Amino acid sequence: MLGLKLPTDPRWADIANKNISEILIDHAWCEQKAASTAISLIVNYPEYPELVTAMTALAREEMAHFKMVHDKIIERNIEMGWDRKDEYVVQLLQFFPKGGKREDRLIYRLLIAGLIEARSCERFRLLSEKLEDKELAEFYKNLMISEANHYTMFLKFARQYSDRKKVDKLWNDLLEFEGKMIQNLGNKETIHG
Repeated sequence: MLGLKLPTDPRWADIANKNISEILIDHAWCEQKAASTAISLIVNYPEYPELVTAMTALAREEMAHFKMVHDKIIERNIEMGWDRKDEYVVQLLQFFPKGGKREDRLIYRLLIAGLIEARSCERFRLLSEKLEDKELAEFYKNLMISEANHYTMFLKFARQYSDRKKVDKLWNDLLEFEGKMIQNLGNKETIHG
């Protein structure tokens, strides 16, 4: 359903089980960044009212998810710590050219956001199935459903604001790139790494 070209190495779930504190901290920061992305799209593309409305709702939802994860961190007496660089996102951002037309940059941002959500959804599914902590497994099962909706929303907007064939080609090329990229990731105690 997600269209990902390469699934996460199942051993990542073992890493997550052994480092759940680090997973929760990284996840909290991922939710905050997702909210920031939604706000950035509002600020930079206010002329798209449907997008602004959807991103307003998304920013609220992502911050609610941040709070949920942060509550788990507090319950477990984990120190939140500082944000870390997300190597997965850094590499994804290299795919599309810098600069260019404003409209093209919007499509690139929507596609990258959609792919991040798709990979998050896949990782949350793994956590829901493989975590030894059953309460957290259920927590991730519920979040997985939201992520699937986010991924499809971003892809829908990209197709709405540009030529469908062009967007589908860019999406497939991005999926191929991410499939090669993910071969070297999945060995760290982070949501995407």
